[in-house]
Parts: sequence; C-alpha cells; structure tokens
Amino acid sequence: MKAVIISGALAQDHEFIYPYYRVMEAGFDLDVCIIGGKPVLGILGTTLPPNKNHKIKDINEINPKDYDLLILPGGVKSMEKIRQEKKLINFISEFHKLDKVIACICSAAQLLISAKIVKGKKISGYYSMEDDINNAGAIYTDKPAVVDSKIVTTAHYKDMAPWMEATLSFFK
Repeated sequence: MKAVIISGALAQDHEFIYPYYRVMEAGFDLDVCIIGGKPVLGILGTTLPPNKNHKIKDINEINPKDYDLLILPGGVKSMEKIRQEKKLINFISEFHKLDKVIACICSAAQLLISAKIVKGKKISGYYSMEDDINNAGAIYTDKPAVVDSKIVTTAHYKDMAPWMEATLSFFK
C-alpha cells in the first residue's frame, strides 16, 4: 500500500503530522509532496515533514497511478496558495477518476472543490466553508468522519482519530 500527503507552507501542523505517522503505523509506504519540493513550516512553526530524513517530492514528481491513498491536510493559509497550483488540482481530479481513497480535512475541502469532485457528495470541511461546499453542489455534513464513495472528510482536527479510522478501514 502506498500513500501520499500533499501539502504546502503554513499547513495546519497536526493535520499533517497525525496522518503522517498514522499511515506509516498502518504499514503504508508514504511519500510526501510539498509544493516547491522542500521542507516548509506549518502555521504553528513545525517543520513539515517532521522527519528530516523523509525525502520530499514536488508535484511534478508524483503520479496518481502510483498511490492507493491521498491525504490532504488543511490550513487555510496553505490552501490560499496551493489551490492555485493547477498540477495539484489535476492530480486530485485524476486520483478521484481512478476511484482511489482521498482523505481530506478542514480547509483542504477547498482543494476538492477546485478539483470539481464534490458535486452531489456529502462532504465535510471547516465550518466557515459550509456555503462554499454547498455552492459547489455538495451536501455539507458535519460529522467526525464523512464518507461518500471513496472520499473521507472531516471538519476539524478534534476528529482526526475517527477520520483516520474511516480512511484506513478501506484497506483492511
């Protein structure tokens, strides 16, 4: 099993770190893709990825066909920048077309909206994004883990445990 976390500068630190370690504990081979290809600081000042020895890939170095799981951490400041990266948006869209599992938390729902993969789906995201999610044709749902087809979302890092449990249940 192979997973990839895609993120950027000013991501929400714990929304990156918790799934980072959780998927490795579950036996996944994990790649980290940081827009720009270098370590960045999270909004709280943690170096991402937290392990200095973890090789970082740029968006040009990854292919959706190579992964079983895509993890999208939130962080509104991060999303403002990385959602403008067309290769990232295309990666998400292609990943979804391949019917693979996407785990998305908090403001990263903006990436799902930009990839145009939410129409008709129950999706969670940060509470202030309810209108954005509904306006994109999705159904805003505020539960600890919202699963619709192979998209697993949650609104807030307080629900990371049920969110990751629902995500990893696809691989048991």
